[in-house]
Amino acid sequence: MKHLMTLPNILTGLRIAMIPFMVILLMKEQTICIALFAWSIFTLAALTDWLDGYLARKLNAVTVLGKFMDPLADKLLVTAALLMLIPLDRVPAWVCLIIITREIFITGIRGLAASTGMVMAADNLGKIKSNFQYYGVGFLIFPLNLLPIPYQYEIGMILIYISVVLSVWSAVNYTYKLRDIFVETS
Repeated sequence: MKHLMTLPNILTGLRIAMIPFMVILLMKEQTICIALFAWSIFTLAALTDWLDGYLARKLNAVTVLGKFMDPLADKLLVTAALLMLIPLDRVPAWVCLIIITREIFITGIRGLAASTGMVMAADNLGKIKSNFQYYGVGFLIFPLNLLPIPYQYEIGMILIYISVVLSVWSAVNYTYKLRDIFVETS
């Protein structure tokens, strides 16, 4: 069994630890300074997603804990950010509902797979979906008019809408991949 306190696992834990700070900042009045700080925390946390995966492969430090915690940390980060963007009128609640429902469903499927001894790591479609979410949320958190980005929030929402389609698609894809588990457990 590989050691659990690997650098990639520490980075995943750090990503989870950054979430409350981002949430607190997004609860405050969105001055340019506050919004920029919230965006910086979100971006740093999102970058740890890429870095922990890269280091896990590079250092041969892939662990079962990491395969479970990394996608969970991603879900927590994106879900927290999206929920905080609802009262700021930057994301419609129905979008969050679809994304969160997908995340809960996939977590359940992963749990079901784990009960049969199978560990389901994130697949490429899920990673693409996560990137669209990260970029979309990044555009929506970044302070409006700080940089001359025309249609900044609209671009963010287009990326989020694409991620909604990818969320549903990847949920169907996971379900299809694990269809034999559903038959065996019923």
